[in-house]
Formats: sequence, C-alpha cells, structure tokens
Amino acid sequence: MTLLSVRDLTLAIHGTPILDRVSFDMAEGEVFGLVGESGSGKSMTALALMRLLPRGAKVGGRALCEGTDLLRLSERRMCALRGNEIGMIFQEPMTALNPVQTIGDQVAETLVIHGAASRSEALKVARQRLDRVGLIGERFPLSRYPHELSGGQRQRVCIAMAVALRPRLLIADEPTTALDVTTQTGILELLRDLVETEGMGLMLITHDLAVVSGLANHVAVMQQGRIVEAGPTERLFRERKHDYTRRLFAAAAHQPQREPQARAEPLLEVESATRDYLLPRPTPFAAHPVLRAVDGVSFTLHEGESLGLVGESGCGKSTLTRAILGLEPLQAGAIRLFGKPVGPQMPNALRAGLQVVFQDPYGSFNPRHRVGRLISEPFHLMPAPPDDRRQRVAEALEAVGLRPDDAGKYIHEFSGGQRQRIAIARALIIRPDLIVLDEAVSALDVRVRAQILDLLADLQQRYGLAYLFISHDLSVVRAITDRVMVMKAGKIVEEGATGAVFAAPTQRYTQELLAATPRIPAGWIEGDE
Repeated sequence: MTLLSVRDLTLAIHGTPILDRVSFDMAEGEVFGLVGESGSGKSMTALALMRLLPRGAKVGGRALCEGTDLLRLSERRMCALRGNEIGMIFQEPMTALNPVQTIGDQVAETLVIHGAASRSEALKVARQRLDRVGLIGERFPLSRYPHELSGGQRQRVCIAMAVALRPRLLIADEPTTALDVTTQTGILELLRDLVETEGMGLMLITHDLAVVSGLANHVAVMQQGRIVEAGPTERLFRERKHDYTRRLFAAAAHQPQREPQARAEPLLEVESATRDYLLPRPTPFAAHPVLRAVDGVSFTLHEGESLGLVGESGCGKSTLTRAILGLEPLQAGAIRLFGKPVGPQMPNALRAGLQVVFQDPYGSFNPRHRVGRLISEPFHLMPAPPDDRRQRVAEALEAVGLRPDDAGKYIHEFSGGQRQRIAIARALIIRPDLIVLDEAVSALDVRVRAQILDLLADLQQRYGLAYLFISHDLSVVRAITDRVMVMKAGKIVEEGATGAVFAAPTQRYTQELLAATPRIPAGWIEGDE
C-alpha cells in the first residue's frame, strides 16, 4: 500500500527555483533512499514535505500521505501531523536537541504536546523509547543532558524523539554522516529494525551510496532539484543509466593519483604520550576517578609522509590531536616537532610549522570577516608586510583552485567544498611542514570529497607536505595515506603500511572496524564480479 505519493513537487525561494517537478512513491514498511551531492535538493525535498521552509518559499504540486495532501494543510493541521504521523531525524543532533533540557524531557515533550500522555506517563514512555534505541536506563538516566552524550548517543536520542508516537513516515536526513563506522552500523541497524517492527516507512537522505545499498528498497538520484534516475536499488546500481549517476559512482570509488614521498628525517616524534582527565566525584568526599584518554602512545611521522589515525568515537584521537597541536599538556611522555618540544608554551616560530584543517570549515571561521583576512590569520605567527600578505593570500587561493578575487567575499557565499578549500588555503599560507587534517572530508558528498582528496595529493607533491590524517572513514584513509595507525581506548593497537593493514589486519579490533564499513554488494557495480 502506498504511504507517500509525491507528484510534480516544485519549490522556489524568493523566486529562485530549488525543486523542479519532483515525483516519487513510497510504500508502507519501505526504505526509500534519496541520494545526490550537496545542493541537489535532497534536504529541501524533506523540508517541503514537513512544511518547514523559510520565508519567501513557494511550493507547488502534490504530496499525498495516506490520501492527505501535505501541501494543502493549514499550519495547525501540520503541527498535529509533525511528530505524530511524520517524524524527522536531522543531520546534526547537537543542534536538533535543546542543550538546557534533559533527554527524558525532550523525548517526553512530543507526547505531551500532542496530548498523548500526561507528563508522568510521557516520561515512562520516554524511558521505553530510549531503551528501545539502546540507551538503557542504568547507564543513561532521563536526567542526562545532550552534552553528556557522544555523537552516536545523541543521534539515538533524536531517533527516540522522532519515533516516540510511532509515526507512519520517518524522514532521516544524513543520520550517520559524522559518525564512526561502528556507531554508524549501530544506527543503521536500529533504523532497519524500527522499519521492520514498527511498520513505518523510512525516507533515507544521504550521499553515502554504500549505506543506501545495504538499507534501501528503492533509490532516487537527485541533481539540481530534479530526480534524474529512480528504481529498485540493485537495478539502479547495476544499470546507472543517467550520466550523473555514473559520475556519482565514479567519485565514490575515486583514488587520487599520488606518489609516496616520505623521507628518512623524522618530523613529528611522539614518545609514551599519556593524558588523564579527572571525572566528577561519585560522592562529595570520594577521590576523583581518573579517565586515561591517551595511554602511552608512541610513533614517528617523517617529512613528506602521510599518516592516518583511525578509531571509533572516544578512542582518544581528538585528545592526542590537541596535544600534538600544543593545545593540551601531557601527564607523561613527550612530543617533539623538528626535535623541539611541543606544548602550550611552544614558540610561534615552531608552531608555524604545524597547521590544522578542522572538520567543520564554517564553524572554524569568523563569519564577519572577509576571506582575505580569514586566510591571513596564521601570519600572527610569522609577521609579513601587507603587500606580501596580499600576494600570499592570492597564491594560496589559486593553489586550492579558487580565484584571487574570492578574498573579498564572506565565508557564507561559498559551498561546503569551497569552504574546505579555504580552510586548506589558511593552513597552507605560511608554508608549514605538517598539516593535521581532523575529519576534513567526513561531511562532504562523494564528488566534492574526491576533489578535495585530489587537491591534497597535489599540494603534497608540490610543497612536500606531511599529513596527519584523522578520520573515521576508512576508504578515505586508504586513499590518501602511506601508513595507518588504529587507536582503541587510548592505545595504538595496530600500525603499518596502509595497504598491508587494510588487506590483512592482525588485530581483532581492526577487523571489526573494516567489517563495519558499509560496502556496495559485490557484483552490483561493473568490474566487481
């Protein structure tokens, strides 16, 4: 039976066309995948169905949900449907959750607002739904706040909120984009189980083709606000009739052309690095429990080498990275760059040899400043005359594939991939020897990710850079690194040449990480048979 039927859905915002005659059908108990690169209209399709659009939006067409046209309902009727008949899981759980409300109150809120239960009854249901998504009461009481949970745990809270009233249709917008592979597998299994046991329909919006291949019954591919190809998942993956679909698949399998150029000279040396944190006292007069986030880590990164660091959330990658950047002290051990100690008090001349590219380029820039000023920020480490600065800004922009006149624009005028190029230009401008890339491509769609990886490979060849590439995406690490380290519970449990570790991992944990990585089934793509 058809659950959702969309016909000729159009959307314009202040006269700018966004969606162009989008049509598709979803059946009850079906997983429907909507894929495409950033800006293709995937999320705007979901927001149009939910009627959560900005001012100036004009919608046309039909969207029948069990016979009711969602586009013709009053706002009052839509409020009654949202959360009740249609639930939505947003991409970033930390912004979707209220930071000053407990997780119990936030899950219960849906039931109270819709009059489905009193507050005390709603909290009981909230406990059941949180248990249902794997947040068991003994470890995750209703009194916890979002900041006390990991990214995967917060996403589970969002799922519990979305399914609290057992909606008929659940829309999941990139629910696993920034999660490590084991957490991602858990979230996808949870969604699959909810579809099977609750009988709901799931619209899965993602740019990850491997995720879609393992979960969706039908897939639609979007480009520039249109659905260019649609059909049963296996058939679409095998045939790929549209040129855009073929380009997406080619980008997903893309490997940058790079030549290993590691030299014998050590650049970064980490010896027995140890970092502890004091946890809250269990009772007023008890001693503080100690969490060992980094436990005796040692490795050497050579000049011109690309080294990967992988592991699931909470393994200690971020803590180790902050110590390498000189942002946190160690309890024991040492970190040296060019043979000189790294730490919070390291001199600017030494710090200039080490730059970083963060996961979220928009959040790492001041939106009030123009790009020229943003890129030139590292010059506080190495002062340069104004004329030289302008020249270096122009050279840095050209090096990452942008134009020199982009220096006069603001960061909001660029796409996600362009912002990441600007972040790389900022890291590059004072010609460092080592760039730390912290999940630098995890939030990018497959085509933009392929472009950024090509750019990084090209910059490494031209400037002799060394990279420390931190990522949960094993396919990215395989493509861009010479060696890889696998981290678990603060320790390096396996390391070696990237190809050797991925082909024949010796540690059980590494094997589990590789097994949890979504893959398109063998034989679905030409050349895999």
